[in-house]
Amino acid sequence: MEVKTNDELFDVSALIDERFGKRGTPERAEAEEKAYAFYTGQIIEDARKKAKISQAELARRIGSDRSYISRVESGQTEPKVSTFYRIMNALGCRIEFSMNL
Repeated sequence: MEVKTNDELFDVSALIDERFGKRGTPERAEAEEKAYAFYTGQIIEDARKKAKISQAELARRIGSDRSYISRVESGQTEPKVSTFYRIMNALGCRIEFSMNL
């Protein structure tokens, strides 16, 4: 993918490959895993703030502790799917997804 900046084209894909490794490499897989964890945390944090509840209250609702919620929101840890559903349910969110085979 190319991006135009100040009348110059910049190849973003090459920069990503250089910084995180080419697709299919262990380095790239690790970087993508960290990115997914961060993104998941941002989704949870945004939903929690929209629900106007604290990390401590969310933790109480799911039977966890505030430090776990903090680690999830900062992308330091990624919740299991079942925990993600519990968190979203505790926030009053509805999750929809589709799968094509």
